[in-house]
Amino acid sequence: MPRRVMGIETEYGLTCASLNGGTPPLDPEESAQRLFMPVISQSRSTNTFLGNGSRLYLDVGSHPEYASAECDSIDDLLANDRAGELLFAKLAEQANGELAEENVAGAIHLFKNNLDAEGNSFGCHENYLVRRRPDYRARISSMVPYFVTRQIVTGAGHLAKGEDGTVTYEFSQRARQMWDAISSASTRSRPMINTRDEPHGDAEKYRRMHVIVGDSNIAQPTTALKVAATEAILVMIEDGGILPRFTLADPMEAIRATSADLTGRVPLALEGGGTATPLEIQRRTREAVLAHFDKKGYTPELDGTRSYLLDLWGRAIEAVDSGDYSGIVTEIDWAAKLNIMSRYCERGGLTLADPRIARLNLAYHDITANGLRASMEKSGMLRTILPDGAAENAMVTPPQTTRAKIRGEFVAAAQEQRRDYMADWMNLRLMEAQGARTVVLKDPFATVDSAAEALMAEI
Repeated sequence: MPRRVMGIETEYGLTCASLNGGTPPLDPEESAQRLFMPVISQSRSTNTFLGNGSRLYLDVGSHPEYASAECDSIDDLLANDRAGELLFAKLAEQANGELAEENVAGAIHLFKNNLDAEGNSFGCHENYLVRRRPDYRARISSMVPYFVTRQIVTGAGHLAKGEDGTVTYEFSQRARQMWDAISSASTRSRPMINTRDEPHGDAEKYRRMHVIVGDSNIAQPTTALKVAATEAILVMIEDGGILPRFTLADPMEAIRATSADLTGRVPLALEGGGTATPLEIQRRTREAVLAHFDKKGYTPELDGTRSYLLDLWGRAIEAVDSGDYSGIVTEIDWAAKLNIMSRYCERGGLTLADPRIARLNLAYHDITANGLRASMEKSGMLRTILPDGAAENAMVTPPQTTRAKIRGEFVAAAQEQRRDYMADWMNLRLMEAQGARTVVLKDPFATVDSAAEALMAEI
C-alpha cells in the first residue's frame, strides 16, 4: 500500500477551577501563561518545535495546541498524539504544584474536547499528504458524504441542550459547528475540509488535505479509526477508484441531522432526488474500500493495527444499525461515554440534564490527573492499542520513518548544546554570529539529509 504522511493537531480547552467553589482564581489567559512558563523559559516563546518532532504552541483564544509530528504509521501517529496529552498533563501538574505553593485555591484542567460551557468551539484537525493533481477539488468533494456521516463511528459524543432546557445525546460535538463543506476559510465559515494550500513539502509534488470536521477523541481505537479509514479512502481515490455516489443536497443540514439521530437511519436528501442514510453511506464506502484493497492486493500487506481498524469500522457500523453498542463500548468514544453516563443516571435516578452528568462529561475529556481515562483504560473500560511505554517514549523520540526524525534530532541537539535555533515543518535554522544557516527539508518521507547532518555536526 502506498505510504502517506499524516498528522493530528489538537486544541485543548483550558480552565483554572476554584478549589473552594468560588470564582476561578485565574482567567484563561493567565492560566495559559502559567501552563506555558516552562516552555517560555526554554524556548523564549509559546510556539516551539520539540525534540519528538512535534509542535507545541498557544493558539488564539488561549487554547494550548499540539500538532503531532509527521507519521506514516498509525501506531506512530497514535503514540505521538498521546505524547502531546502527556506533555500538557505534565505542564498542568507542574503549574498546579506552583499554585499550591502560592496558596492559590485553584487547579488547571485541560480538556480534549471541542466545546466550552459558552458554546465556543475549538478543533481537532487532521492532515493528510496527497499528490498534487488538477482534479484535487473534485476528489475531495467526493469524500464529503463520508465526512458528514463518519461521526456515527468516530464521534466523541455530545450533550446537546435544547431551548426548553432538555438535554439529548448526539454523536458529535463538532457537527453543529460546521458551516461549509469545502472552503479556504477556517474560522469565518469553518468548513469540513480546508483548502488553504500549505503543503509543508515540495509544492510541485504534494499538497496537504486539511480536515477540520472531526471530534477530539479520547479512546485510542477511535482516534486511530478516524485516521485509518480516511487514509484508506485516499489510497483508493489516488489509485483511481470511485467512491459510491452520494452527493448530498445540503451537507450542513445533513451533518446536523446525522449527529442528532443515534439510529443512523435519518434520511439525508441527495442532490438530484432521493435519500440515503448515514448507515448506508458508511457501509457502502467501507465496502468499496475493502473491494479495492482486495483487487490491488493491499489487504494481505496491511499491518495488524490497520487490519484491526478496518474491522472496527465495520463493527461500529453494525452496532449503530442494531442498536446494540456492547461490542464497541470499550473502543468507540461516543458509545463509551454514553455507557458511563447511562450507568450513572440509572444508579442515581438522574437525567442527562443533571449538572453531575455535565461534570462527568468533562471528566471524560480531562487529560490531567483528574480525568477518567487512565482509570477506564486500567480497568478495561477503554481498550488501548499502544503497548506500555510507547507514548512516554514518543514524548522524547520522533517517528523514525519520516522527516520528523531529522527535525527532532536537530531540535534536541540544539537544546542540549544551548544553541540558538529556529525550526518549522520544512526549515531548520542555526543562528550564528555571522548569520543564520538554513536547511530546507522538502521531502516529508526523508529520514536523512546531508545538509542537516552537517548542521548537527556543527552544533
